[in-house]
Amino acid sequence: MDLTGIYKVFGLAGEFSACTVLKNGNINKTYKVDFINEGKTESYIIQNINTYVFKKPEYIMSNVKGVTAHIEAALPEEQRERGVLHFLDAEDGKNYYIDGEGSFWRAYRFVPDSVTYDSFDDPALLEAAGAAFGRFQLLLSDYDASTLYEIIPGFHDTKKRYAHLFETIEKDPAGRVASVLPEIEFLRRHRKTAETLVDMLEAGQLPLRVTHNDTKGNNILFDKNTNETLAVIDLDTVMPGLVAYDFGDAIRFGANFTDEDEPDTSKTGLDMIKFEAFTRGFVGMIRDSATKNELDTLSLGAITMTVELAVRFLDDYLDGDKYFKLNYPEHNLVRTRCQIALAADMIAKKDQMDEIIGKYVR
Repeated sequence: MDLTGIYKVFGLAGEFSACTVLKNGNINKTYKVDFINEGKTESYIIQNINTYVFKKPEYIMSNVKGVTAHIEAALPEEQRERGVLHFLDAEDGKNYYIDGEGSFWRAYRFVPDSVTYDSFDDPALLEAAGAAFGRFQLLLSDYDASTLYEIIPGFHDTKKRYAHLFETIEKDPAGRVASVLPEIEFLRRHRKTAETLVDMLEAGQLPLRVTHNDTKGNNILFDKNTNETLAVIDLDTVMPGLVAYDFGDAIRFGANFTDEDEPDTSKTGLDMIKFEAFTRGFVGMIRDSATKNELDTLSLGAITMTVELAVRFLDDYLDGDKYFKLNYPEHNLVRTRCQIALAADMIAKKDQMDEIIGKYVR
């Protein structure tokens, strides 16, 4: 079906003005469409969901429906228009549509006067990002996470990730194990630490929460005029998890001196200025809704998410590079070494991380 049919399915009315293909996502096909009604432009986002990546997109939309409705109800009335994504219902009342060719579509209102940022060199912006993700946690702190579908089963089950890595090491399908013994030894040495969060969850020492699971800064909408944070977007990976996962992955990605695939590992490390800025915003939002164990394990979350990603990169490298997209033949190995270097620096700075977190908890 062409987009004209999709417009009708979701009830988009008025005089068609423009359609722009958006390139800021790697998985779904995304379009911004504009209609004119009574002289006013109304804009929408139309997305064709990649069902190769997301096998059960109706589960995504079930999670999205529950979470966005909960956030909207928790927001002050004056913030509801731009403080959460508003998905449109199709003709059959569902918040998605499957066309005759089996393609999966959804639509939501474009948030006016909004902008996203790909980098956060300004600590004030990083603090705002921390507050946005912390507020996401706060607004959903009373949501029963067990009612959500697990979109990617075992996504942060670090114990299973490790078990799979060592199965791959045992089989050595690509004949590469002998070339990465120092990397294997590092990951083996820190296995117990990286598995602690899963152990605590299984022991009932940490509560299951609604987690975003892709806490990159470009998943936050800012007001383009004031830089006020508006809404957390890209809700495809929202599912049950731990607060430490979202905090930790945000730190891993946003408070690093380098990109996650920097070949020169001497440049890689935890930027404590960025760490403190994000922490100030995040902890300031969740300190009254989080448990003591959750607050005490935030720094462990950063270490765990970094070690876990190193495990995944190395596992893929040893398996012959089947999962992650590569830009060159040794890309997964470079990624592994970069994440290991970052994890090592985080481990060395754990006391500093805890001190900063404690300051904002108090």
